[in-house]
Amino acid sequence: MTVEPHEVLAAEGWASQPAWSPDGRWIAAVGLLEARPLDDLSPGLILAPADGSRPPHALDPELDRPIGNWVDSDLNGWMVSGRHGPLWLDERTILATVSDRGRSHPYRFSIDPASGVLTDRMRLVEGDLTTHTLSLSARDRPGDRPDGAARLAFLATDGARAMELWTCDIAVGAGSGARRRSTFGSRWQDRLVVPDIRLVAAAGPGGPIDTWIVSPADAGEAALPTVVDVHGGPLGAWAPAPHLEVLLLASAGYRVVLPNIRGSATYGRRWIRAQLGDWGGVDAVDVHAALDHVIALGLADPNRLGVLGLSYGGFMVNWLVGTTDRFAAAVSENGVTNQVSDWANSDSGPEYDRASLLGDPFSPEGIDALWRQSPLRHVSSVRTPLLMLQAEADLRCPPYDNEQFFIALRHLRRTVEYVLYPDESHTYASTGRIDRRVDRMTRMLDWFDRHLR
Repeated sequence: MTVEPHEVLAAEGWASQPAWSPDGRWIAAVGLLEARPLDDLSPGLILAPADGSRPPHALDPELDRPIGNWVDSDLNGWMVSGRHGPLWLDERTILATVSDRGRSHPYRFSIDPASGVLTDRMRLVEGDLTTHTLSLSARDRPGDRPDGAARLAFLATDGARAMELWTCDIAVGAGSGARRRSTFGSRWQDRLVVPDIRLVAAAGPGGPIDTWIVSPADAGEAALPTVVDVHGGPLGAWAPAPHLEVLLLASAGYRVVLPNIRGSATYGRRWIRAQLGDWGGVDAVDVHAALDHVIALGLADPNRLGVLGLSYGGFMVNWLVGTTDRFAAAVSENGVTNQVSDWANSDSGPEYDRASLLGDPFSPEGIDALWRQSPLRHVSSVRTPLLMLQAEADLRCPPYDNEQFFIALRHLRRTVEYVLYPDESHTYASTGRIDRRVDRMTRMLDWFDRHLR
């Protein structure tokens, strides 16, 4: 028997996680219909007839938020592939995770099964949840329970707690509340003091900057030594979810400021595109604006400020210490210092630099653009004590890039330390050998204690 393949998800961009509708009529997937590089900033749901009779179409083109979990946490299993949808409940209903404003929730998408047109979109749960994996039992489909409802199970974090099992009813016409069904995932945290987490909106030139403030329990409104932590990406986003270094710093008496600056995911294309081709521009402005807001609230001591970041966050640390003296200490991890050389040295350099409008080295103008966005350009202005932590086997932000910054600072006789972790990768902070992860956090805390106390 000869089988001829037929392309049914003929998207110019990309498509992943295909799922057949129960009646076999449709295939849903996550992806982009067009290949324009900027569009990959908000992947959506794609729907295509399974027989290939019509081209695929975007199910919800008005949803300016990405499908999947695009918010950061150490304890939500983000290094394990999660299932965020599409998940078919029946031939009329698709379930998927949507990330919005620093949170990720399961959503229900209702369609006309004949035309594949969206008829309704509804968020199923409320609250500060970070959702990881969705699951629907065959026994929980409509009509299989006495009340006629269907139930969705999912893994999620809530505030500073680790990932647990949750459920919600997939109600018709209105969102329903989520119920936590397990406690074993976070039981080990019972002996820890849970920090206070609050959300503030800092005024910024591009609009309000959602900023999470994590404080020691019972700290009150005192002006404390404060560390601003810049997330990676830049297409990451902070969430009210557990981060080990944040919990460590808060337990040691620091406030930690987590701003979703321009360039962050989950706030729509306009918020992302403002930062494209402007690394160290609007994003740095927003870091300062968020920190200024926390100081104005009386919560941060302006004379005891630190900055921390990994990957793109490490780039921001390297950039900030070369363009301002407001920080008394800084920790940069697996960052970027020279965009010109990183174009060739990073495993994603040429493709990513083009998509993010950083530039390319094929013309004097392109080299100028890359150099303009390079922290190494400002290295002679660095006065802030800097701790640089680097994974030796990092292909994304390789050691030889960050060593340029370190060597320059040594020649300038500035206060700098450089630690290289053997065999570790870009995500060593979450996936590295345990003793090295402990060493990382110990050095980080010691550095801030030495310079901010």
